[in-house]
Amino acid sequence: DVQLVESGGGSVEAGGSLKLSCRVSGYTYRDYCAGWFRQAPGKSREGLAARDSHGRTSYAESVKGRFTISQDNAKSTLYLQMNNLKPEDSAMYYCAADRSRFCRTTIRDLGLMPGESTFTSWGQGTQVTVS
Repeated sequence: DVQLVESGGGSVEAGGSLKLSCRVSGYTYRDYCAGWFRQAPGKSREGLAARDSHGRTSYAESVKGRFTISQDNAKSTLYLQMNNLKPEDSAMYYCAADRSRFCRTTIRDLGLMPGESTFTSWGQGTQVTVS
């Protein structure tokens, strides 16, 4: 079974940084793409960053230059480094993964963030609060 487990959320002051982690099991790192999403109360889920199996990345405009997605293949762990955090970044953060070619080509060929419906496996979320 595919499992994604996030960690690293917490409370931070505006301007601070956090690094989220997502341990991925059930996939080999070569055959999936992965991404980070967030959802604030009363709002729809928002895609933030995604990465294909070759390390190509795509970002939402709202987080470009502040957030960085990366992966440690040896640890099967996806990361989201978040800098210069703002109160509007407060949300539940989720990692997601998918094995489809569509997911990988959306990142590689179009340079776009795949949509929420592209991802079939999701973590339980980790809360980030910025004050």
